[in-house]
Amino acid sequence: MTSIVPAVVPASVASTASGQAASRRPIRGPLPLPTFADRRTRQTVYAMPAIDCNGRLADQAIVRVMGWKPGTRYAIQEQGGLLLVDANPRGVFTVTRQGHLYIPAVVRRRCAISPADRLLIAAEPDQRRLVIHPPAALDRMIADRHRAVLGGDAT
Repeated sequence: MTSIVPAVVPASVASTASGQAASRRPIRGPLPLPTFADRRTRQTVYAMPAIDCNGRLADQAIVRVMGWKPGTRYAIQEQGGLLLVDANPRGVFTVTRQGHLYIPAVVRRRCAISPADRLLIAAEPDQRRLVIHPPAALDRMIADRHRAVLGGDAT
């Protein structure tokens, strides 16, 4: 003997099929978006290029933002673990023909910069200055921020 099993149809589909609006279905609006308290207050342009074994930083976009052309002379000074790079007609270094910046070996050693390290470069076009953050400076900055936000020892 064969028996027929009737189809199971959910109530909302059955009422819609019969011409009645499904009233049990909740109407949702858009999901709320988080708001962030911090807003940008600067026009800083950032890059994170790797330094090659010869001390070159091959990020032409940063050099262009600064308005520096090949042959532009610049000076580098270390201050508080950061490297400050300023265009200077009496600077010892020049932007290469390819638009790269060069960081000399003595500076790389002093700041513990190794080949293939990525350096955070903050270009400040209004101040005509690049600020280069070596890995150790980034580690310190992030640890300090984590401590401030999360509390305790976040290293």
